[in-house]
Amino acid sequence: MSLSTAFLLVTTKCDNGNANTTVVMSNKLNWTEVCCALLCILISHHPLISGMYLVVITKKKKVGDLLGHAVWKALDFDIISYKKTILHLTDNQMQDNKTFLSMINNVLHTDGFYFATDYDLTHTLQRLANTSPEFQEMSLLERADQRFVWNGHLLREFIAQPEVRQITLHFHSFFITMKSSCINGKVFEWSIISRRSCFRAGVRYYVRGIDSEGHPANYVETEQIVQHSSSKASLVQTRGSIPFYWSQRPNLKYKPKPQISKTMNHLDGFQRHFDSQIILYGRQVILNLINQKGSEKPLELAFDKMVTSLGNGMIKYIAFDFHKECSRMRWHRLQILLDMVAEMQDEFGYFLVDADGKVLMNQEGTFRSNCMDCLDRTNVIQSLLARRSLQSQLRRMGVLHAGQQIEDQSDFEKKFKNAWADNADACAKQYAGTGALKTDFTRTGKRTQWGLLMDGWNSMIRYYKNNFSDGFRQDSIDLFLGNYAVDEADWTNPLRDPKDWKFLTLPIIMVVAFSMCIICLLMAGDTWTETLAYVLFWGTASVVTGGLILFNGLDFVDAPKLVQKEKLD
Repeated sequence: MSLSTAFLLVTTKCDNGNANTTVVMSNKLNWTEVCCALLCILISHHPLISGMYLVVITKKKKVGDLLGHAVWKALDFDIISYKKTILHLTDNQMQDNKTFLSMINNVLHTDGFYFATDYDLTHTLQRLANTSPEFQEMSLLERADQRFVWNGHLLREFIAQPEVRQITLHFHSFFITMKSSCINGKVFEWSIISRRSCFRAGVRYYVRGIDSEGHPANYVETEQIVQHSSSKASLVQTRGSIPFYWSQRPNLKYKPKPQISKTMNHLDGFQRHFDSQIILYGRQVILNLINQKGSEKPLELAFDKMVTSLGNGMIKYIAFDFHKECSRMRWHRLQILLDMVAEMQDEFGYFLVDADGKVLMNQEGTFRSNCMDCLDRTNVIQSLLARRSLQSQLRRMGVLHAGQQIEDQSDFEKKFKNAWADNADACAKQYAGTGALKTDFTRTGKRTQWGLLMDGWNSMIRYYKNNFSDGFRQDSIDLFLGNYAVDEADWTNPLRDPKDWKFLTLPIIMVVAFSMCIICLLMAGDTWTETLAYVLFWGTASVVTGGLILFNGLDFVDAPKLVQKEKLD
């Protein structure tokens, strides 16, 4: 069924909850007349077992204005079926279709979808300033950077229909914040835009390393923008998983051991990744923040070896053992890394445009930061590099006087730290399932005991989600992005994954044995030897059963069902 013959009732709500717009679409619909009414709606569709569904933004909130263009955050969605009934489906198909709908909802209601109706959020200021007239004449949908268009799969058929393209918006996932600030009586606008790639997207343990095209897991381009009196400047940084073939599948252990593939051509994928990065961003400085001992050490050695083997003068590799250097609350030692890269950061510069629109400086390279997850340690370092660049930009614009430090501007410093901590939380929630760790340092500039306790709490939540709910989240992302396609004409069900006897039997035995052990301790027998014998028996049974569960950990975690195992590895 095509969109032009669909009959739909769509209701939109603004962020204040008062203004409503109702539009009826039919086969006689004049698209031009309703284009303005639908301007706040993102429209796309997705095929499921029962047929096509329309995805519509029903509630939005204005984040702010970027260079005079309104930027919105999508808050709520409707998923509307093209078909009036699903009675033609069997009971099993109805249940599977319901599961697929819940997966689409799961992705849509992940906090962090943004869009603009008249501005291209997928490109940096520098890229937009260095484009051809032909590029500027293209529609936002046509010229968007596909790495950051999260509903690209849903829009694939709409793109070919010019009359529909007018009311079809692309949106991107992650984080945008905009702050109006004042220093020395001079008002300026300061923003962070983080763009999360939809290539090799997924959740923490099920998506690591790179794919055959060189796309790394959890890749994020972060742009910091400052505007003052028609002048504007930006700094771009990137983060992404260690760019070769490795995996770290959850298996009930707190920290699964990373595995480097022994069969894949690592250098080929590695080169593809950095070739594209150099074309897009120029020179690359890799900041590898993982541990240089223990289970992370082989990854650091392999990364170093890859850079050396590639022999590309545009790439520089710096390994900084974040945990070792900052152990025992010695967070001041991060200055060691900042001093190491200060000269390179000055050489790279940043993008700067004066009030007359003249480009005074282009950014000539980027820092590519990573830790294991590209979340907590990475965000700390990116925020420090961003502050150093912002200080230079504000001095060039005349906001800061010579010798003044951002750290001394208490009001703005608080905004700066909180915004970067919020950036960390947004990325962490999407990839790992909880807020970021170490954000007490990002927010306050120091590590606190309360921050350590919160990190412990978040780590426990991450453990649970990574082992027992991330399979569903990974399936949801793969379905939404089109990595898995539902074929309603030839439906075979991958959702039902029958578990073997161990899945139910071993946990029941362990719970019973542990309970009996506690009961024996509370209800002592006639003699202490009898009590000890019972406790030892049931205690041994619970420990042995627990050991068997850990040994067979892969059988007990919530694994994705919609993609092949080799794709996850």
